Amino acid sequence: MQGDTRAQEPVTVRTFTQLFSSTPRGARLARRLVANRMDAWGFAYDGQASESVVLVGAELAANAVRHGSVRGRSFRVRLVWGGGVVRVEVADGRTERRPVLREPDGEGGRGLVIVAALAERWGVEPRAGMAYKVVWAELRVGVGG
Repeated sequence: MQGDTRAQEPVTVRTFTQLFSSTPRGARLARRLVANRMDAWGFAYDGQASESVVLVGAELAANAVRHGSVRGRSFRVRLVWGGGVVRVEVADGRTERRPVLREPDGEGGRGLVIVAALAERWGVEPRAGMAYKVVWAELRVGVGG
């Protein structure tokens, strides 16, 4: 049997990057712009893919504001969509504080539990020699909107 001679379809990769103030208002705006970008990429606001990506983005943005904020520094949200996966990245300035998945308590702790439940994979990438870290999650969304 000979190899597959069909042409491979190119994978289109789309990205979105935005800086936000490290404030609750910045986190809310991040959530809205993630929803807007998913809609622009063809994923309906009320669709499962969009809702999952928006929720993960909102949780990571809220964590960046609550636990990763450094006075006078913004946080960055970056979305990368390609090959049926959306990668949500949130970079903040607190390199010494790494998120830890733990049991929720009365005061909170549900954010990473939600991220872990919705994402296929998630993690933290410290940036050696840089003044920030990136918390990321990857969600399978299909190839079309």
